[in-house]
Amino acid sequence: MNESYLAIGWREWLALPELGLPRIKAKVDTGARTSALHAFELESYLDKGALRVRFRVHPFQKDDQTIVECDEPVLDKRWVTDSGGHREERFVISTRLEISPKQSWPIELTLTNRDNMKFRMLLGRTAMKGRMIVMPGESYLLDKPGVRLSGV
Repeated sequence: MNESYLAIGWREWLALPELGLPRIKAKVDTGARTSALHAFELESYLDKGALRVRFRVHPFQKDDQTIVECDEPVLDKRWVTDSGGHREERFVISTRLEISPKQSWPIELTLTNRDNMKFRMLLGRTAMKGRMIVMPGESYLLDKPGVRLSGV
């Protein structure tokens, strides 16, 4: 095994600073190819010929009061099959994943309503490839990045 891999648990606190999310709890999901972010009130529009999407995020489970508004370029639209076998066409965006002030890289995120799910984000295997190793018996091995948002 490459010693440069970062060990992570099955759930971690991560940051998506470009989206205004300095803390979000993510389930690490090696079964998911692409990472997914809880998003609602999605509205796509054209800006100078480029497709963009506005959306809102409830970054904390069991907290519908804290809302972060986002507006991002659309990288793609893809059909995704969830763990229950349901197919859904989702917007795909690119943003920077930060696990510490010194460790960050761009990842792709699909946007979907995860209100009925325990975690507001899934970290998929493409975002981890060549960088992380999952320790399934562990949780929260990474430092909690960023500053706490209200509601944590």
